[in-house]
Amino acid sequence: MPEEKKSKKEHLIHYANGPSLEEINGTVVVPKGKGFWRTLFGYSGPGALVAVGYMDPGNWSTSITGGQNFEYLLMSVILMSSLIAMLLQYMAAKLGIVTQMDLAQAIRARTSRALGYVLWILTELAIMATDIAEVIGAAIALYLLFHIPLVISVFITVFDVLLLLLLTKIGFRKIEAIVVCLICVIFVVFAYEVALSDPNWLGVFKGLIPNGETFSSSPHVGGQTPLTGALGIIGATVMPHNLYLHSAVSQTRKVDHSDEEDVARTVRFSTWDSNIQLSMAFLVNSLLLIMGVAVFKSGAVKDPSFFGLFQALSDPSTLSNGLLIAVAKSGILSILFAVALLASGQNSTITGTLTGQVIMEGFIHMKMPLWLRRLVTRLISVIPVLICVAMTGRESPIQQHEALNTLMNNSQVFLAFALPFSMLPLLMFTNNSLEMHGRFKNSWIVRILGWVSVVALTFLNMKGLPGQFEAFAGDNASKSTLATADNISYFVIFLVVALLVWMVWDIYKSNKRFEAEAAAAESQAANTDKK
Repeated sequence: MPEEKKSKKEHLIHYANGPSLEEINGTVVVPKGKGFWRTLFGYSGPGALVAVGYMDPGNWSTSITGGQNFEYLLMSVILMSSLIAMLLQYMAAKLGIVTQMDLAQAIRARTSRALGYVLWILTELAIMATDIAEVIGAAIALYLLFHIPLVISVFITVFDVLLLLLLTKIGFRKIEAIVVCLICVIFVVFAYEVALSDPNWLGVFKGLIPNGETFSSSPHVGGQTPLTGALGIIGATVMPHNLYLHSAVSQTRKVDHSDEEDVARTVRFSTWDSNIQLSMAFLVNSLLLIMGVAVFKSGAVKDPSFFGLFQALSDPSTLSNGLLIAVAKSGILSILFAVALLASGQNSTITGTLTGQVIMEGFIHMKMPLWLRRLVTRLISVIPVLICVAMTGRESPIQQHEALNTLMNNSQVFLAFALPFSMLPLLMFTNNSLEMHGRFKNSWIVRILGWVSVVALTFLNMKGLPGQFEAFAGDNASKSTLATADNISYFVIFLVVALLVWMVWDIYKSNKRFEAEAAAAESQAANTDKK
């Protein structure tokens, strides 16, 4: 009897190959036969979890700096990135709902075990890179709000695992509500600050139309060109982990998969939810860029780090008009900025942990409790931040701030590696008629837009890699050091392309085998019917 109990006991880390996020899969009951708005409310929530990744701390400095350097020119880049995000997230949600597999599970089912492990490691690195931005953002927010020393603030971010433990007890629907509330806090803070700045709205709307200067290599302003600014915004906006997350959390709604109309309704309302929430993310990122133009005087922000922005919001000499200056003297502008930064970091904590569980279960069929998963990844992410703080401890405050900002920006290089390995299979799966049960296969317009988006984003990310590797060398690097950085980046691009070819070939072969098996089964069933 004791041995039987022991065999039934579940280990802390164990094998898992069941439904995606099994504890919450299909647990949210949605209304049937009700009006549009009530039905939409029932499906709303997963889109908010996804939208968090499009307005996390990694986006802030790129958007504000882009506004400082090029005014409203890069508004069109934010718009294009958001539209591409809507397209990709629509496909990700549809994949999860129709196939009942998240993206990681789908890739693993159509590729070899060896490739599955390689892609898992690559995606883990991307999630940890995102986590570094969250650690830095949350730690700086704690420092700015409560004057807690940076080292202690970094350690405090580890204990957000306790928040996650609490959230797992209250139910997934309440987690979605908390995320929506935090998004609203971020939006209200920036909308208030932009409203005080009285921006040039005609210039804002003109900026939404791309032109020849948008991706130009000149002029150089503040160490940036429009091209590098655009690449920074794209890299910080479209992130691979959101595709894995959406394909999983879209399955939290209870769906009758034997009823094609119920599946179609779920896809439709999940798309509405996603597009509404991503529109909110677009507004937040737009407000950040408008802040860079209208809240601050042109070129006034010398330190684009979170410290520098906090300081600039309380310094009358950097602000653009008398109303902003009057409000800034009370300290409210800078405090609101820090509150929004803290809210953004906590939002990303929730979504980052869920995504980590999705890719671990999907790629290598390993499962661990969410709190343990969070603790491990956060401790790993904390190490480079602590090293950076320790190495710059004797430097001036501005140098320390710049070092943390550089670490955050450079960590995003892993996102450029991982993005094609999520976009390309997503497009291949949702273009496949057999995989998507015929009816839910991408339409011809979605296929065209999908391929254009995937090829363009992959090209732009690879094009930006040499510059990102050069950034690791520092501002005063020699020509030989920069040449070495370029050579390393070219080698990495070669590896990325080779790995992409391997993945596409694996998926292609698997799809052909899958189609042959389906055709054989159909033929056998037809022969049985004849007999």
